[in-house]
Amino acid sequence: MPFQPVTPEKLSTSVTRQIEKLILQGILRPGERLPSERELSERLNVSRPSLRESIADLSERGLLVSRAGAGVFVADVLGSAFSDALIQLFANHDEAVFDYLSFRKDMEGLAAERAARLASDTDLKVINTVYERMEAAHKKRNPADEAALDAEFHLSIIEASHNVIMLHMMRSMYQLLREGVFYNRQIMFRQRTTRATLLGQHRAINDALQAREPEAARKAVVDHLTYVETCLADNRKAEAHEEVAKKRYEHTLAKG
Repeated sequence: MPFQPVTPEKLSTSVTRQIEKLILQGILRPGERLPSERELSERLNVSRPSLRESIADLSERGLLVSRAGAGVFVADVLGSAFSDALIQLFANHDEAVFDYLSFRKDMEGLAAERAARLASDTDLKVINTVYERMEAAHKKRNPADEAALDAEFHLSIIEASHNVIMLHMMRSMYQLLREGVFYNRQIMFRQRTTRATLLGQHRAINDALQAREPEAARKAVVDHLTYVETCLADNRKAEAHEEVAKKRYEHTLAKG
């Protein structure tokens, strides 16, 4: 009979599985520093040699990276879902921008609906805390902080949806957004009326999630991203009109 004796799992293997799961679930994020060896071994209740064996295994597989004098960090496991050439095409064509927003409406609407149903109380507290930080940044009128917190707020909802594939895919997409590949979010947060509207929309999303209302949460996200889409379309039209006016003026000067 092809049966083999069952042997207890090595401690280092148990540690490896736990760290893998934390990375997979997005709890340990790319670039995040792990606790010191002493602290981590105490938390896991394992010996330092077992912990070192696990870290060596995870490092060899590219999930962790050790930095001399700094510690052990989660590796940049996201990378990019797209080639550099395709990213450049995205940056140069408006069609990609609006397709991106359409994709976000579908994915984030679903994520919000799932989060309203499946999020833990801790997940909802995290989302609410990020929203409160958004309110504070709004009062300080800091577009850079507001733009950064905007991304953090949306990603916290995706994390609360408890779908690891969606989480890692959307983190990769948001990295491109942070780099300004699709559009510059800070420009939107510099406009007074737009800033107030965006904050109100984020409040509506948060309220629906805290009340655990799936349909309302999905609708609030879709309404928000539709507004962003409209603002971008209006900005594109205004830029086109300005370019036409500029060329006409330059033509007039040349004739004059």
